[in-house]
Amino acid sequence: MRDDAIRLLLVEDDDGDALLVREHLEDAGLTVDLDWVRTLDEAVARLDVDCVLLDLGLPDAVGLPALERLLAAGAPAVVVLTGLAGTEVGLRALAAGAQDYLVKGEVDGETLGRSVRYAIQRRRLDLTDRELYRSLVRAEETNRLERALLPKPMVSDAGLDVRVGYRAGRDGLLGGDFYDVVERPDGTVLALVGDVCGHGPDEAALGATLRTAWRTLVIAGTPAGEIFGLLERVLASERHRPEVFTTAAMLAVAPDRESADLYLAGHPVPFLLDPSAELLPTGHRGRALGIPVTGGWEPARLHLGPRWRVLLYTDGLLEATIGDGRERLGKAGLCAVVDEVQRATEPAVTTSSDDQAAAQDGTDLVHRVLARVREIHGGDLVDDAAVVLVGWGG
Repeated sequence: MRDDAIRLLLVEDDDGDALLVREHLEDAGLTVDLDWVRTLDEAVARLDVDCVLLDLGLPDAVGLPALERLLAAGAPAVVVLTGLAGTEVGLRALAAGAQDYLVKGEVDGETLGRSVRYAIQRRRLDLTDRELYRSLVRAEETNRLERALLPKPMVSDAGLDVRVGYRAGRDGLLGGDFYDVVERPDGTVLALVGDVCGHGPDEAALGATLRTAWRTLVIAGTPAGEIFGLLERVLASERHRPEVFTTAAMLAVAPDRESADLYLAGHPVPFLLDPSAELLPTGHRGRALGIPVTGGWEPARLHLGPRWRVLLYTDGLLEATIGDGRERLGKAGLCAVVDEVQRATEPAVTTSSDDQAAAQDGTDLVHRVLARVREIHGGDLVDDAAVVLVGWGG
């Protein structure tokens, strides 16, 4: 068999008609690898071809049901061979999914060759169009989920520095990580990062739902201490499996900006960057949302002082591996990365004022941390990673 040969499957129970098809293919000058079967049952098991020539009068199937069964089995391009003159049967075959139809008594080599070539091309175009459509649908769904999962922080206090960053996992699709930052009318600022267990479209949709519910609760003025309990109720009603849970960390910064309450629901402890990175002190670790055990979410009161920066993150950063090994970066490794990035972004004496401003930019720090972790990992992270930086005092 030549590499450029067209692989044809002829489904025909009449020896004379099968012989005519062979002669027509020779007359057409097509290079083909022809496989001939007499029944639809045989054909269904041999569909690894480029095109099927299908007779509608077979021992085990007659008429359009034969075509429908063949297409349902995953047939490629199909050219229907019918002994009936007129257009009704052929048009019905085209409507059912065939690429072309031929009347047996009116076929010659040129007609058959052209029909086979065109049918294969039409099928390829159909598959390309369908894949393009699926790709557009996926892109639109990803954009919709991205808007829901990764919103623009709603903060009006110009003195508060709020920076966010997100990096999708290895497949490039959004997972269940989410974040948000909202300032209330009284000046309180709440920042959130969360992570739905698992990775995929269901987790992303659930993360988007939880993030939207969280913002709604914050805007509605729900006391910070009640938010996780209500969010858990949303989780329980929206998750697709009862074992799905969510971890979250929430920082509620007081209007005076010198203190904050930290709520943890089974989530990694955020870092205080003052000036080197260290885990925030907390004696209150609540359970993950959706875990059927007792216990709530008591806040840890933080006295931050006049100048501070807090970094919240999801565990996609902690789970990064170091090079080709199996050792994970972990909290100590991430702490070292943050310190390394902070030192690298400290303005040098000889830099211009613009360079200094860029070096001190929190966005630069957030995205450099994400980039550095990816570099240590040796490529795209296995899991999503979301980062929120909240700072005060310049």
